[in-house]
Amino acid sequence: MQIHKRCGVVLSAAVLFAACGQGGVETNTPMIDPPPVGEATAVTRDANAAIAERLPLAEMSDFEDASRGFLAAIESDAIRDANGNVVWAIPQYDFLEGDAPDTVNPSLWRQSQLLAKHGLFEVTAGVYQVRGYDLAVMTVIEGETGWIIVDPLTTAESASASLALLNETLGERPVTAVLYTHSHADHFGGARGVIDEAEILERGVPVLAPTGFVEHAVSENLLAGNHMTRRSTLMFGGTLPTDTRGHVGAGLGQGLAQGTVGLVLPTDEVEGRGTQRTIDGVLFEFIDAAGTEAPAEFMFYLPEKRALCTAEVATGTFHNVLTPRGAQARDARGWSRAIDYVLSEYGERSDVVFASHHWPTWGKENVKRFLQGQRDIYRYVHDQTLRQANSGASQIEAAEAIEEPAFQGDADAFNTRGYYGTLNHNSKAVYQYYFGWWSGVPADYYKRPRVETAARYVAAMGGADALLRLGQEAFDEGDYRWSAELLNHLVFAEPANEAGRAWLAASYEQLGFQAESGVWRGYFLSGAAELRRGVPNVPAPTLGRKDFLKAVSSLDLFDSIATRYRPGMLNRDPFALEFRFTDRGETISLLVEDSVLVPREAPATAPAAIITITRDDFDSLILQEIGAPALIAGGRMTIEGEQLALLSFFGALETPPFWFNVVEP
Repeated sequence: MQIHKRCGVVLSAAVLFAACGQGGVETNTPMIDPPPVGEATAVTRDANAAIAERLPLAEMSDFEDASRGFLAAIESDAIRDANGNVVWAIPQYDFLEGDAPDTVNPSLWRQSQLLAKHGLFEVTAGVYQVRGYDLAVMTVIEGETGWIIVDPLTTAESASASLALLNETLGERPVTAVLYTHSHADHFGGARGVIDEAEILERGVPVLAPTGFVEHAVSENLLAGNHMTRRSTLMFGGTLPTDTRGHVGAGLGQGLAQGTVGLVLPTDEVEGRGTQRTIDGVLFEFIDAAGTEAPAEFMFYLPEKRALCTAEVATGTFHNVLTPRGAQARDARGWSRAIDYVLSEYGERSDVVFASHHWPTWGKENVKRFLQGQRDIYRYVHDQTLRQANSGASQIEAAEAIEEPAFQGDADAFNTRGYYGTLNHNSKAVYQYYFGWWSGVPADYYKRPRVETAARYVAAMGGADALLRLGQEAFDEGDYRWSAELLNHLVFAEPANEAGRAWLAASYEQLGFQAESGVWRGYFLSGAAELRRGVPNVPAPTLGRKDFLKAVSSLDLFDSIATRYRPGMLNRDPFALEFRFTDRGETISLLVEDSVLVPREAPATAPAAIITITRDDFDSLILQEIGAPALIAGGRMTIEGEQLALLSFFGALETPPFWFNVVEP
């Protein structure tokens, strides 16, 4: 994967790695052998068998829909980048056959079997989807003169291969429009695989996105990207092998393509509900859905085709109200309302509904049932969380009290099950949305850091050996949640305790084997792997490629740099810098103060130095693709005033590590 971090400029997107490093640990406690690695315990086997018995997993309608309209598939063994590196291995999920093994929740196994179906599919006359080559789905609509591309995947390579499959199967046509349904990278990152800025300008190709798209695409994928991307390695199981004991799928899609992520800016942002646009002869009716699955999102309806696109607002799974990688908590009530709006306005007029993930649903009555179930699951978790909270329940108590609604067990309601989001963590997200991050209990408000309290917990429980015995007893009883909580104290108190690490890893592994959610499985199994082998011993992913940065405003870029400023590292009195970007005609001033960096879109007053450079070269400088001496020697950067002021500024910036510890201190 080509995702870059240089000087801490980060892009949150797909981060998947094939290998883990080796990290040895020492032991302070006599080792009692944990259960064999990679094997389901009797408790896990029974739990998964109970799921198989309770749910109508043999229902075939989803399999029929996931295969319907198949036209062709990529026949090569992999999608590769320009250097021959594998972006997406075509046969990687071929093991998903037959009944679920003991090490996989059978409901998640079924979902992964469905998502593994790949190729080009016809949705309805003039509407196609390429599925199974990335986390998301690329939809293509036939216009009068060319292809209208909806959501060009995460990477340029996967998008280009998908477009090539389309052209090879149906005849080559130019791209006449691109639509981004929302501001997450798996729906815009591959745009340069289907079109570039020069072609957009030359042919006047519209690139449409929902209102607020640029702001939110940048804020989520740049400002907080380093931390989000590190968590994504856990969430998506990127360091796990793809097999029955490791990664089997993410529930929303099988996985993220490993290639080049960029951002082609939209030419227009669409707002409102019922807003009509004719694009290459095709009438679209846009429905704003901001603040649901993404802060900037729209759905659309094609009246001439009686087809409804629900973007990522209604998909083949219960989604995340708060994603495990981290993001802003989403409005579950507003989410439910948005789905109810399209149900009431378009349900009777739609013969098919399709989304940016999963497979379509055909037939008016089926469309309405799909939308009703999706509407109800978000309403249910919202209302039941608040019912519990308004009676005094804490965040965790409310989540524990919420039972599965009756409709989740219906044969036509698998799309409401927690393959991505879950009732438990989505309930906590609803609680956070209304009440913030804490429980309301005073002791929780000003807690000490975990690394400080862990040793005290271990001591209070009688020492490491006593705590280890308690953890083992909980494990033997099949209470893996409690064994994990106990043993986590031991690992944070004594990170080198080999027995504690091994038993905590075993606890995480069984929780992962039981998880219906693909991302819960990824998180637990990745946590187990890091405890056993250490964090991946591979180079840090390089985030913040120029493909992305060149679409970022200069003010936003300096805001991201400001998050790296470490007060106390400045070796002189506060001062100001002025950056003149000649290729953009921009002037940015930067106030370098004792505690903060403050960028402004204006000239500086009495700057210590004026730096004249192209923004393109400045991007290369902060990505460490070229050094300042080379830029100055080549006449590509000039500094008027104190050169030491620029050095002081850069010297006060901190480069955050990527492979920071998560599951241990």
